[in-house]
Amino acid sequence: MPDLAWTSAADLAALIRARHVSPVEVMRATLDRAERSQPLLNAFITLCPEQAMAAARQAETAVMRGEALGPLHGVPFSVKDLVPTAGVRTTLGSLIFKDHVPEQDAALVARLKAAGAILFGKTTTPEFGQKPLTEAPLFGRTRNPWDASRTPGGSSGGAAVAVATGIGPLAVATDGGGSTRIPAACNGVVGFKQGLGVVPQEWAQDGFGNISYVTPMTRTVMDTALMLDAIAGPHPADPLTAGRPQPRFAEAARAEGDLRGTRIAWRPRLGNARVAAEVLRLCGEALRDLAGTGAAVEEQAGAFENPEAVWFVVNGSYRLAQFGHHLERHRAIMDPVFVRQMDRVRSHSAQELYRAIFQRTALYRQVQSWFEAADIVAMPTLSRTALPLDQDFFGPIEIDGEAVPNLRAAWYPYTMPFNLTGNPAVSLPCGVASDGLPVAIQLVARPGEDARLLRVAALFEQVRSWARRRPAVTGLD
Repeated sequence: MPDLAWTSAADLAALIRARHVSPVEVMRATLDRAERSQPLLNAFITLCPEQAMAAARQAETAVMRGEALGPLHGVPFSVKDLVPTAGVRTTLGSLIFKDHVPEQDAALVARLKAAGAILFGKTTTPEFGQKPLTEAPLFGRTRNPWDASRTPGGSSGGAAVAVATGIGPLAVATDGGGSTRIPAACNGVVGFKQGLGVVPQEWAQDGFGNISYVTPMTRTVMDTALMLDAIAGPHPADPLTAGRPQPRFAEAARAEGDLRGTRIAWRPRLGNARVAAEVLRLCGEALRDLAGTGAAVEEQAGAFENPEAVWFVVNGSYRLAQFGHHLERHRAIMDPVFVRQMDRVRSHSAQELYRAIFQRTALYRQVQSWFEAADIVAMPTLSRTALPLDQDFFGPIEIDGEAVPNLRAAWYPYTMPFNLTGNPAVSLPCGVASDGLPVAIQLVARPGEDARLLRVAALFEQVRSWARRRPAVTGLD
């Protein structure tokens, strides 16, 4: 009998099809682990055991009857609580929406269900997903399973903690400035932000200028590819998806062959002055492993301006238009960090917003120029390991004993640019630092080359396996 908590989605689906395990026992084990983890990690806002078990029993019946089964038949998945789920409350991490229950699934949730996957819970997010630390007045703090005194990152902290601790192999996350890749790096899992328009967001209020992505969060590259195969593809309500061909992501992630002929450019800094020495060392070891598969690795020089100021104006203006009206009635029950950020962005004019949009276009052109001499660009995902659980969002962070101001600009300058440019980017675990916490490397590809990026990630996973690494959570294992 396999250890169901640590079995990949690909293997679970195969075991279920072969009738070696039942969707009912898989779901029962997943829900039990989720419930036992809550006092320890606080990764879920809502669990839906009755709905999940009913779906698992239906999935079991389909197997026993010999019906046609989807590629993820019977596999549990969770959804970050920013994404609509029919009949299951969706709070946006906010007390304002603590009782909100959508009538309709987001398209990608419906697509996962159509592939046979079963929803069992909604994972934690800071209010409206607007913080890289997963905490909010609605639920408190989510803790890092590798060290409970550290943050899991954010804003998809609950999703990353769930998959890192074996509570379902698949999680739906979101990424507006690094919100998939930051917690993936902090928790030692795969965080893939696909290219712009690959996965639909038919409920997004701005269908044209969006910088946020709904993404997979998994422990393995193949599981990420299987999720993408299920959720990618055009949707008539999302203009950015129009005419997008859908490659076979799982086929690309089979880790066949080598990387001979692949040029990898290493950029250790993206407008940040400080990065931890251990992060550079472990990323350097990862690059040597990539070179060992045949890739040509060279450092790429060139000036780059920290993207935080542009990102803040573009994202902040969007969020103020989206959620700013709640400040008038609900300020007292909202996250003070979110309130303070919205108060800051109020002073920006329409002219300043469009100046930032022009800068976004210039940034896109600059980043694409990197690929004239490279096929993949590599960099750290974060400048240091997970921050303290009680990190002051507006205070400095510490890197190698030095206080560095501006958390966003100092900790994750590597992730924000690719929300703005639309390039696919993946965070992959590449080692463990001396503080016992995971470190990750980020790989970035040209727009439209998501499948190629998955292949490189899969080959890296093959030579530098991390899926066997598991956090030891007292009281859970």
